Amino acid sequence: MMDGKVALISGGAEGIGGTAGRRFVEEGGSVMLGDIQLEKAQAHAASLGARAAAIELDVRNLDQWHAAVKATQEKFGKLTTCFNVAGISEPGSVDEVDLDSWTRTIDINLNGTFNGCRAAMPAMVASGEDCSIVNIGSMLAMRPGSIFAAYSASKAGVTAMSKSLALHCAAQGYKIRVNTVHPGAIDTPMYQRYLAAYDGPHDEAVEVFNRNHPIKRVGQAEEVANAMIWLSSEGASFTTANDITVDGGGSYRE
Repeated sequence: MMDGKVALISGGAEGIGGTAGRRFVEEGGSVMLGDIQLEKAQAHAASLGARAAAIELDVRNLDQWHAAVKATQEKFGKLTTCFNVAGISEPGSVDEVDLDSWTRTIDINLNGTFNGCRAAMPAMVASGEDCSIVNIGSMLAMRPGSIFAAYSASKAGVTAMSKSLALHCAAQGYKIRVNTVHPGAIDTPMYQRYLAAYDGPHDEAVEVFNRNHPIKRVGQAEEVANAMIWLSSEGASFTTANDITVDGGGSYRE
C-alpha cells in the first residue's frame, strides 16, 4: 500500500508516531522518524531495518523541520507523506491552567504542526507524486473537556488549519491531500502517565477512561496508525479536508 512512499513522522520514537512508522514500513514505505528523544527514535528505526532512519526534531523549531525534510530527501530521495504526531497534554481549566503550560501546549501541538506542514509542502510539490499530510487532532477538539483548555484549543486549531491547508492545496493544484485523525484515549506513554497521576486506584483510573468511550475501552496505537495509513494510500485519493475519528464513538456522546 505504501510502496515507493516516503514519510517524515514527528513524535516518531514511540506511541502513535512510532506505531505509524512501523506500519508504514510494513506496507512497503520508508520513514524518517523525527523526535526530541533521538536515542529512542534511533533504536526504533534500527528495529525497522534499512527503510527507516531517525533525526532529532523539536517541532517548535522550523529550522529543525527544514533540516529533517532535507535529511529525508537525501536518505530516501523524496518526501511524499508527513505525519504530524508530536504533542503534549497537560490538564488545566481556563482559570487555572499554568500560563507556561498554555504556551508550551500551543507551541508544540499547534505551532509544531504548522511548522511541519510548512516545511513539508515544497518537498512534496517537488516530488511530483500524489502526497498526503495527516495531522493528529483529538476527540477533545470535537468535544472539549473542561479541564483540558490548552489541549482542546490546540487540537481545534490543528483541525481548522488542516482544512485551510487542504483547500489551499486543492486551489493551487498541488497534489497534496490534508486530513486530520482524531483519536480518543489511546494506550500510549501519554495515557500511561495519566493513569499513574490519577488520585485513586489504578483500576478505577482505567474505568474512568473507558467510560469516556461508548465502545467502553481505550484504543490502541495500531488502530490510529491504520487510519493514518489508509488516508495516505490511493484508497483515500478523493479524501481531503476531512476528519476521521478513531475514538470509540467518544466525539459523539450526548
